[in-house]
Amino acid sequence: MKRSPVTVTSVLTYSLLILFGFLFLIPFLWMVSTSLKPSTQLFVYPPVWIPKPFQWSNYAEAVTTVPFFGYLGNTLIVAASATIGVVISCPLAGYSFARLQWRGRDGLFLVTLAVLMVPSQVTMVSLFIVFSKLNLVGTFYPLILPSFFGAPFFIFLMRQFFKQLPKSLEDAARIDGCSEFRIYTRVMLPLCQPALLTIALFQFMQSWNDFVGPLIYLSDETMYTLQLGLQQFKQAYNTEWSQLMAASVLVAVPIILFYFFVQRSFIQGITFGGIKG
Repeated sequence: MKRSPVTVTSVLTYSLLILFGFLFLIPFLWMVSTSLKPSTQLFVYPPVWIPKPFQWSNYAEAVTTVPFFGYLGNTLIVAASATIGVVISCPLAGYSFARLQWRGRDGLFLVTLAVLMVPSQVTMVSLFIVFSKLNLVGTFYPLILPSFFGAPFFIFLMRQFFKQLPKSLEDAARIDGCSEFRIYTRVMLPLCQPALLTIALFQFMQSWNDFVGPLIYLSDETMYTLQLGLQQFKQAYNTEWSQLMAASVLVAVPIILFYFFVQRSFIQGITFGGIKG
């Protein structure tokens, strides 16, 4: 029986996706494998993919060698607070750019897009000076406060999503006597849940994996985040690779689980956010 071209194309497409997906999965599988190896199997040739035996004690040592749960609590504070910041600020700015009419709106939106092309390294020194003048260096505030002033990409994403919503919704709300802020909070914002979850996921991942920010602003070891805490496994003369990989697995698991919970809304937010200009 001759197969249709569509079926053959689909099979080839999914085969390539599975192949590339597996290639991207190899480093994670190697990390998990290394986290379960005895030290004698770390640098042997040929490499050992399946440890013999599984050394589960590496995980226990990973969370006791350093104050892992203290670092975890610090990371959750920073990531959750920064996520709340962008969820509050970016929809407000996006709604203003998409639905409100005011002088200079389009010009300011172009400036917002232009900021996307400015590398973070360019503003790193100036931001440090600002927070130093405010006596906030050595606290979590430099890692949290910027998110409450919006992020250009998230503002752009929210603007694109708000532009998808029919104008008849806000017209009907105005006829019913709703104020502009009430239209935003009661009508428009609930319809943007996929976009909100998307920017929340992006910001949470960014704050969770941030290394440079905590490295610059935090000096007290009790305030270290997980990314700084992982460096504690690298000592002057050796590195505890099995414990480091075990801790890395524990750091990666929450992000993976978070993505699986919101993946449907995440894909909707990315798709709908890029349709209309």
